Amino acid sequence: MSFDYREDKTGPFQRPPSGPRVTPPSIRPVTQPAAGPALVGRSRRPLWSAIIFIVLISSIGIRAWRDLSRPEAWAYWKDQYFSPSLTSALVANADINGAAHGRPALVVHGKIGPAAANWFRDRLDQAHLAAGDTVLLSSPGGDVDQAIIIGEIIRSRGLATAVGVVDANGHVGPSYCASACVFVYTAGKNRYGVEGSMLGVHRFVTATPGRDPVAETQRTTGMVLNYMTRMGVSSSVVEAMSETRDVRWLGAKEAIAMNLVTDPVVKP
Repeated sequence: MSFDYREDKTGPFQRPPSGPRVTPPSIRPVTQPAAGPALVGRSRRPLWSAIIFIVLISSIGIRAWRDLSRPEAWAYWKDQYFSPSLTSALVANADINGAAHGRPALVVHGKIGPAAANWFRDRLDQAHLAAGDTVLLSSPGGDVDQAIIIGEIIRSRGLATAVGVVDANGHVGPSYCASACVFVYTAGKNRYGVEGSMLGVHRFVTATPGRDPVAETQRTTGMVLNYMTRMGVSSSVVEAMSETRDVRWLGAKEAIAMNLVTDPVVKP
């Protein structure tokens, strides 16, 4: 047996005694991928990520601008963070109805703004009022939806309500509570009457653009009736509201008959 080894352009060949020459198996080195394209791919990824991030932020920003460009949105943010329409003060011993021992009260004054419910919840948490303590109101009204939410908070915590202001000695004097403020007052587990204080009601209509005023008014009326019923107030108060667009001031006897005032009105 003889072997003939020769090399040509393709490598060594082995010639067997008979038959054609056969190329022996060769082991080829593993080729590494070129560094150039990999580096290009890596450099493009951060670029595309940045572009996608910018597009997402831009879309969110445009959407936020559209939302905040509405007058009601700006009013909400202003009321929530910059200049709340309500003010409050905590009184350690509020003498309501000539009680021998006053109880803590959160005195709330001002118009009920579009972010009043969040504001009120925060003030209430800071005041640490217990069930049976009082929220003392003095307000011309404001946002109906926010007033009802505030009322739900008051009722859930078992607080009492009254209409009035407090002097330096802790004595409660008369004030007024009209329009949406009545919903807040209605939520009190006990609703104290203060001599000289007034409760005012009127018809509610919607001024939201793009909505059917009649349908929206009906929705509001149904919501008000349901709320008043759950708070234990006579439906006659809703009838009194529907009679006029101007504020109607309820007399003391009328408010008691409607069960708006649960504790007799006495001179403080």
